[in-house]
Amino acid sequence: MIRLSLLTILFLTSGIVYAQPVNHSQLTIETIMQKTEYWRGAEPSDIIWGTDNQTLYFNWNPEKDSLSSLYRITLKDPTPAKVTLEQKSQLPERGIFYDSDNRRAVYVRKGDIYILDLKKNIERQLTAFAGRESSPSFSADGRWVIFQYNQNLFRVDTETGLLEQMTDFVAGEDRADRKKQGQAQWLENQQLELFEVLQEKKAMVKTREFRQSGEEETTPLRIYLGKERAGSMSMSPSGNYIAYTTFNQGGGDPTSVTHFVTGSGYTEEQAARTKVGSPVTQMKLYVYDRLNRKIMAVETDSLPGIKDLPDFWADYPDRKPAPDKVEPRQVSLSSPIWNAIQDQAIVIARSHDNKDRWICILNAANGKLTSVDRQRDEAWIAGPGISGYGGNAGWMADNRTIWFQTEESGYSHLVVLDSGNGQKRALTSGPWEVYEPYLSYDKQHFYFTSNMKHPGIRHFYRIPVTGGEPIQITNEDGGHEITISPDEKWLAYRHSSGNQPWELYLQENKPGATRLKITHSTTPEFEAYKWRMPEYITFTAEDGATVHARLYRPNQPKEQGPAVIFVHGAGYLQNAHQWWSSYFREYMFHNFLVDNGYTVLDIDYRGSSGYGRDWRTGIYRHMGGKDLSDHVDGARHLIEKYQVSPKKIGIYGGSYGGFITLMAMFNHPDLFSAGAALRSVTDWAHYNHGYTANILNTPIEDSLAYRRSSPIYFAEGLNGALLMCHGMVDDNVQFQDIVRLTQRLIELGKENWELAVYPVESHGFTEPSSWVDEYKRIYKLFEENLK
Repeated sequence: MIRLSLLTILFLTSGIVYAQPVNHSQLTIETIMQKTEYWRGAEPSDIIWGTDNQTLYFNWNPEKDSLSSLYRITLKDPTPAKVTLEQKSQLPERGIFYDSDNRRAVYVRKGDIYILDLKKNIERQLTAFAGRESSPSFSADGRWVIFQYNQNLFRVDTETGLLEQMTDFVAGEDRADRKKQGQAQWLENQQLELFEVLQEKKAMVKTREFRQSGEEETTPLRIYLGKERAGSMSMSPSGNYIAYTTFNQGGGDPTSVTHFVTGSGYTEEQAARTKVGSPVTQMKLYVYDRLNRKIMAVETDSLPGIKDLPDFWADYPDRKPAPDKVEPRQVSLSSPIWNAIQDQAIVIARSHDNKDRWICILNAANGKLTSVDRQRDEAWIAGPGISGYGGNAGWMADNRTIWFQTEESGYSHLVVLDSGNGQKRALTSGPWEVYEPYLSYDKQHFYFTSNMKHPGIRHFYRIPVTGGEPIQITNEDGGHEITISPDEKWLAYRHSSGNQPWELYLQENKPGATRLKITHSTTPEFEAYKWRMPEYITFTAEDGATVHARLYRPNQPKEQGPAVIFVHGAGYLQNAHQWWSSYFREYMFHNFLVDNGYTVLDIDYRGSSGYGRDWRTGIYRHMGGKDLSDHVDGARHLIEKYQVSPKKIGIYGGSYGGFITLMAMFNHPDLFSAGAALRSVTDWAHYNHGYTANILNTPIEDSLAYRRSSPIYFAEGLNGALLMCHGMVDDNVQFQDIVRLTQRLIELGKENWELAVYPVESHGFTEPSSWVDEYKRIYKLFEENLK
């Protein structure tokens, strides 16, 4: 294969000069890569219930407009009707908050706060500020509506309408606290010495301050934030304490993305993310004691195990810190989840090295944390309901017991814990995961979705708060995305299967209830093709693990025929599931490939979601280890069971999938004859911090992990035909990644590679012409090298 220079590629990307390969499918690449709404049909999305429990709103585009529109149905008339602009202007914005008795709702409309009496259907406007208010909620006793405005916390009395400002945050430093030094102090002293008028003014200021000190303060304490910014704000049940978070911007040198195709005709620079190892954003938590007018910083140095070092330091004995030199690790704190009757709250602490998560109880009176649960993971803390600076948690009806999700059992499950005595009990258990748990308004049941039936099937369940066997409420297998009505009597949900896109359904919130289909989104053109239901298979990996996958085969496959393995992106993502894939273009391309004689395998390799903690962390400190060997084992499974030719196996994928493709082509050239690596990570030391540091720690601390995980170090192993495709304005996996690998291939003297670049595309392509160009190149690669 001819090697193209980078300069040549820049000018030839949009002009395909090769002859078209033969196509035996009724599908074409041009057809399946066009805009979704024009051919497949746009599925319903953004489902939300109205406050009347009778009306359902959703976005939809059955008319193939340039943008989706808002539609609605009612329980009495389930026929979708488009909402007019006038009707839409009278609707609440998203984020409706209900009181504890489900009698009132508070929300934002056109930037102002409104309260609605649900039984009387009477609405009142509570605010009319010039700017926008946000985050409305009720106080614990229901008397006040609390909201944020202009980066401060306010409350309004729902009966009298009294408006009160609760905080007074100010950016920067308090100038009065700045002590003058040196020349400035000398000059001030000289002025006071020389001029009586200045002496008198200073005396008057001191006298006024003395008199005011004996008066009751009615305004909130002014809080200077310095270089930090205010985040969340909330009020304790008594109203005596305000908890607020602050954050900084982390730091480090930002990267830059150059745009070449611009409206100005000049190249334009876009500031982009920092790289792994840069200082990270830190979330701090403070308590403002309103009565005593003081601020308490919530400290974390006494958390159990705060000085524990990760195990990977054993690989660096010369650099491992001595025990007496170990400092407390940096920790970020979540927004508090307040108790309903006491001035205490659940706070979730997470270490910046991602090894620990603490569930804590905050005593607002003294600003102290008490850890009631610690989850330690020598890989990294994550999993459904656990990731990020927080996680799913809350208080039970007794206001003593708390609930949260934990991977302690190896899978993400619901547990309850007595905050008084620390006793913990699992509500769910088994080799399956809990997703999006929701505590009912009467706090007697949990609702959640789960893959309890099969790793690739998600149903909706109910379980008593005392535990027991979960009760399945939905009926049809596949995937369910549930939106429960405010009164919890009805379910609106999107459902799909492996070969049918998402549609909207309505069902009573009862096990076995009949569902009603609301939308029909697919077009006659899409329905004219018989889309394959994937075969859901498993095979055994080299270490004995069971690997789940999707398989697509021709109706009459030829022995020793070609095969393609698709590698999904993100790493922690599931694609061998039994609902409509977010990789719908790739799904349609796989049908196209099968029509042309290929067998296609799509693997949920190590690191994928849906299979528990050990599967999730199987790539720790070695991306391109078990995740790659799972694809090698998948290829051998195709050879041994499905009579695929060992000389005719290709591989492709984007992002993480592009990374695995490169590792496969560089490390197993005897098995993979061709590969298409799209928007690929080529060197993990150049990716972002939030994702990479979880899995590989940081390059300075754990250089071994980065070296064995980065394709750029293995490029000399390339023998097969390699296609690389990358967007030039990719601000996620940046264009520099592929350029650096290109230079490496040039210096190694490799000739069997090709690079196609896309000047206007970021990480996720948006232009149909780019999708078409990319996938024609992929198909040509496979046709020329696997047949």
